[in-house]
Amino acid sequence: MEKVPMTAGGLVALEEELRQLKFVERHEVIKAIEVAREHGDLSENAEYHAAREKQSFIEGRVLELESVISLADVIDPGKLSGEIVRFGATVKLVDEDTDDESTFQIVGTYEANIENGKLSITSPTARALIGKSLGDSVDVTTPGGSKSYEIMAVDYK
Repeated sequence: MEKVPMTAGGLVALEEELRQLKFVERHEVIKAIEVAREHGDLSENAEYHAAREKQSFIEGRVLELESVISLADVIDPGKLSGEIVRFGATVKLVDEDTDDESTFQIVGTYEANIENGKLSITSPTARALIGKSLGDSVDVTTPGGSKSYEIMAVDYK
């Protein structure tokens, strides 16, 4: 199996989600199934079917998280430095057409969250940025069209 790159913070978040699923949500859904069973005929019991569906989701997510955590390759961006964009870098970009600024940290797929400024290493923008340097102009082709950015800052925190 191939290693899954992620930051230490991303690994902690996945481990916390796994703990929540295993020790809180799993028990809650088991109780919900028991309560729904007490309502009688299971073939027409919507509460029972919803609880079983949720249980299935939880068990699938637990297996996925356990697999990802076992394959985690934790990369500490704080040990990196320089002006070249690599995994873990926090990059400040300026849209060359609109002068809009944006800042993203390039992280692993499982910890990506664009609203929090965490950009997946597999995204078109991150792939275009990897290997580029401070001051470079980068053309990014996304499903929404092409954009040109200038790299204004590269930081490893």
